[in-house]
Amino acid sequence: MPKLTFFNLPEDKKQMLIHALQKEFSRVPLYEASISNIVKSAGIPRGSFYQYFEDKEDAFFFLLNQLVKENKNNFVFILNKNNGDIFDTMLDFFKLIIKKEDNLHFLRNTFLNMTYKIERTFAGSISDQEMNENFKKISSLINKSNLNISDDKELFHVMQIITSVTFRNIIDKFSRELTYDEAVNNYIIELNLLKKGLIRG
Repeated sequence: MPKLTFFNLPEDKKQMLIHALQKEFSRVPLYEASISNIVKSAGIPRGSFYQYFEDKEDAFFFLLNQLVKENKNNFVFILNKNNGDIFDTMLDFFKLIIKKEDNLHFLRNTFLNMTYKIERTFAGSISDQEMNENFKKISSLINKSNLNISDDKELFHVMQIITSVTFRNIIDKFSRELTYDEAVNNYIIELNLLKKGLIRG
């Protein structure tokens, strides 16, 4: 979490620093990122960086959390637009994630260097790790009438499964350098398998 001094910065200086962070974490993954590059790009003394953030990991997770917040809002918007259909929503959400040019290199570095902490943070875009108020809010928007589930606990696990499939497809897109169409087509196949189930009825 950034320090209070960061939030007290004038908006133009704050945006300049955020842009410098985005530039560096889009260039290389977290463990290779250089604070020297960030401060040079932002035009601030190195000491100032530590007035705003504890370290480069703190700065990285600030950016990631900003992206997750934006994604949560997008997810809820798409879910409403699709009248609560979770599968149509996941497909539209997946397309949005892999198409947004401004975040693509940042996402590529993030997903190809995934840690448990990064995974937990990003999973919050789609479903929370616990059945808390945020999950209940999303649950209330999902049309459950065509889902083969009996309660919110089962819905929670359905969301965990769909989230895992979504993550794997995002990683696959970046690691295999798939085109947008290839990645979407692969994701549609896996979503359809989830919809149909894996055992003949």
